[in-house]
Amino acid sequence: MALETWLIKVKTAISHKLDVVRVSAPHPKPVAKSKVGVLAFEIAGLMTKLLHLWQSLSDKNIIRLRNESISLEGIRKIISNDEDFLLSLACAEIVENLRHLASSLSRLTKRCDDAKLRNFDQLFDEFANSGRDPHNWVLSWKDMEAKYKKMDRYVTITATLYREIEELSVMENGLRKALQSNEHELSSSKEQKIIDLQQKILWQRQEVKYLKERSLWNRSFDTVTSVLVRSIFTILARTKLVFGMGRSSPSSLSRSLSASATVHPSDQNPSTPACHFVSGPLKPAKQEENNGIANNGFFESNSKILKPPALTLGGAALAIHYANLIIVIEKMIKSPQLVGVDARDDLYSMLPSSIRSSLRARLKGVGFSASDPSLAGEWREALGRILAWLSPLAHNMIKWQNERSFEQQNLVPKTNVLLLQTLFFANKEKTEAAITELLVGLNYIWRFEREMTAKALFECNKNLNGLLNLQSSN
Repeated sequence: MALETWLIKVKTAISHKLDVVRVSAPHPKPVAKSKVGVLAFEIAGLMTKLLHLWQSLSDKNIIRLRNESISLEGIRKIISNDEDFLLSLACAEIVENLRHLASSLSRLTKRCDDAKLRNFDQLFDEFANSGRDPHNWVLSWKDMEAKYKKMDRYVTITATLYREIEELSVMENGLRKALQSNEHELSSSKEQKIIDLQQKILWQRQEVKYLKERSLWNRSFDTVTSVLVRSIFTILARTKLVFGMGRSSPSSLSRSLSASATVHPSDQNPSTPACHFVSGPLKPAKQEENNGIANNGFFESNSKILKPPALTLGGAALAIHYANLIIVIEKMIKSPQLVGVDARDDLYSMLPSSIRSSLRARLKGVGFSASDPSLAGEWREALGRILAWLSPLAHNMIKWQNERSFEQQNLVPKTNVLLLQTLFFANKEKTEAAITELLVGLNYIWRFEREMTAKALFECNKNLNGLLNLQSSN
């Protein structure tokens, strides 16, 4: 009986303990959101490019594009005098940059926990083609400007973090070398230097920790990616609005109707006569755009616009070479007296066969004498006028190429040089004619400078010989 009573008590106690454990069992902890971490530097690079694109679509820059950039004399002479075509090139390049950024951003969105963000590729293409935005990712102008300032601050702090981490790495390597070189002998002064370096490293680690807290490093990965996604949707919407493409974008993205209206003056003035295309027969921009989007999709049709015709320097793969050639000729024209025979031969070796042929034809029958100062002055003026419109396109070509070559390494905003402001779409025949004219003029002023130098040396020697003869006779 006593045993039965004891067993009942034990059973009751065990049951009570199990109930307590069941009631007091801890709730599962929420899964911690992943941080950006070391991807902060890649994301800061993407942010920089998005900020640059957004800034390029500001009212001020759009008005400058319409009134200044596409009105350059060089563009009108050897690329095109059709404003709609030039604007379509500017638009296509912006859209192409957006496409590349979207491709980079897509790799990041695949890491997100949010299923909507992981589906970024499909949603972005759908928005580009149809304007459909099911998640309302397009921001208003006011909200985008607020995001702009926030992203700009994050980029600055993250760039500072990168420099401080580099500095910390240098310090730690220095300490490691100091400890290895002083394993056997440690004087009091060297020991103090090591202690000081250790203290600096401690402070530097605190600085790095502080910057990680303030920068992208410790932000939620999904939250930061969402900001990038909404920004690229907004920039594409702004691009469509500014260049009058496809369906109308949210009116909240337009700060001023005048800025957007300046892009397509022909829409406001239907009676404007058709312009001449310098680089070959091209369809009107609007018709090309509508047909392309219907058949191939938004991004594909814009990529086709950027494909240079065969009669252009870009189509012949000569844009970079001709840009370098023009820059070399420009330097020689500025200082013809410093050009030696070897430099002249090197320049001739840079010339393609087509320019050599036209140069030989132009120089045929030209006399060897170049002693007319007035003719030399006229040539200098003529060469200056040609270089005034041709040289900017050549320098822009080199600048554009350099920016693309180092874009993975730069965290600073790029300049606003567009492909249409370079030699890429320049008509090959017209460019070669201008280069030939420069070479003919350079040939004359180079020979003129050499003859003037030789004449001066002859007079100097003659006077010196006369002076020596006079002294010997005395």
